[in-house]
Amino acid sequence: MLKKAKIVFGVDEVGRGPLAGPVMAVAITVRQFSMFNVQFSKNFQLKNFQNKDSKKLTAKQREEVYNFLKQSPEVRWATAKVGEKAIDKINILQATKLAMGKAVVSLEKKLGKKADLLLIDGSFGIALRRPQKSIIKGDEKVFLISLASIVAKVERDRLMAKLHKKYPQYGFDKHKGYGVKIHLANLAQFGPCKIHRTSFKPIKKP
Repeated sequence: MLKKAKIVFGVDEVGRGPLAGPVMAVAITVRQFSMFNVQFSKNFQLKNFQNKDSKKLTAKQREEVYNFLKQSPEVRWATAKVGEKAIDKINILQATKLAMGKAVVSLEKKLGKKADLLLIDGSFGIALRRPQKSIIKGDEKVFLISLASIVAKVERDRLMAKLHKKYPQYGFDKHKGYGVKIHLANLAQFGPCKIHRTSFKPIKKP
């Protein structure tokens, strides 16, 4: 399937686990992939850049890769997010699939062409009539998915930093909405705000 595909998208998301903020998905594609791979390796191989899964990189490393991708004429991507109200209404898995589908359609509009193959991180497909390959831990196994993971992580982190300015009492700039100890303490003190997910414990009422 991969060998025959002409336009391949890597698709991944970040933000399924946090107690606040949206889930964000990215669809990304690379033209002239072999040429791009050489350029990428030259830039990052010397920095011991071995695993490109966003969760295993530092914030600085993610920003470096993000900026490289943004400047590369070979790379195109699109982002899409689904907010906390929709997450509470349809559940996080369906919200994740919805965000991924929106990202794919958005990238296709940018390219003016439909994808020949979607490489999706996870064990599920999305509701688009496109050839799809779901890959568990795809962000650790497939280069395109790992790039999507990095872009999604950087963009969501930046969004949560902006939301921190609106809701400074929660520390979103530090924990990005995840349920760490300080976030739980701030929740206990101030209660949830508008971007918290009311369907998630411990916010969800018994």
